[in-house]
Amino acid sequence: MYFATYEKDGAVAIGVLTQDKSSIIPLAAAERQCLKTATLPETMLEFLDQGQSAVDTVRKLLAQSAVCPQIPLSAVKLLAPIPRPRKNIFCIGKNYVDHVLEFDKTKSADAALPKHPVIFSKPPTAVIGPDELINSHSQITRELDYEVELAVVIGKKGTCISREQAEDYIFGYTILNDVTARDLQKAHMQWFRGKGLDTFAPMGPYLVHKSVVADAGNLSISLKVNGEIRQNSRTSELIFKIPELIAVISAGLTLEPGDIIATGTPAGVGMGFTPPRFLKKGDRLELSIGELGVLKNTVG
Repeated sequence: MYFATYEKDGAVAIGVLTQDKSSIIPLAAAERQCLKTATLPETMLEFLDQGQSAVDTVRKLLAQSAVCPQIPLSAVKLLAPIPRPRKNIFCIGKNYVDHVLEFDKTKSADAALPKHPVIFSKPPTAVIGPDELINSHSQITRELDYEVELAVVIGKKGTCISREQAEDYIFGYTILNDVTARDLQKAHMQWFRGKGLDTFAPMGPYLVHKSVVADAGNLSISLKVNGEIRQNSRTSELIFKIPELIAVISAGLTLEPGDIIATGTPAGVGMGFTPPRFLKKGDRLELSIGELGVLKNTVG
């Protein structure tokens, strides 16, 4: 199940893609027409709040998708799956060995690798959707960088979640670009400022239900700039795996439906080249992770 938030004729709604991914089924309208009920909401956060009952309703709709209303995907504007998260996005730094070593001058994995997950956050105002412009913020940064990341979306409220239970709390996955102003990151000696500017969290194009993803711990992950592959790895290279991240973050902190965890980026970021290859206006980014789709944005 590929869920999406979209805009059509000035109205924002949520839908699920048809099997061939050419059209979108508007969930609320399809439920009224095909099931003669009206339980599904118009926003993704409200949908996630409903939990498994909402997913079960969508399964019923997909079973009779041939008679449900459908809108060609080409006729809608896709937004970020969760256009405005309720709280900051949880982000993990230094979570691929090769990415850690492209920054660390010692080149010693034992010395450079973190012993615990490095956690920071990006504000909800940073989120944009597919094909939206990434603001270069050229008045305050000259070192604009990219980071492709697998983002986990929580589907159930929980605190002190064990590694063994973590899968039960996952709703699905999406792609996130952890856009970063490296000079601001360095100047402020922490990561929130350099990673939290407006438009610095492109996300999408879909929220893919976990039932579609055979193994989130072994997905291809890549990023292209103007068609050139810069990052190319697999999520199997994560230092701290998804169940551990959920366990650590939720220890004494309540995770809720719609919370987002960005799991880190592999090597190949602009800062890692000699000389660095930072983004400039007009650059076209394409981020791809397994079967999650392709997230495209341009630097404006």
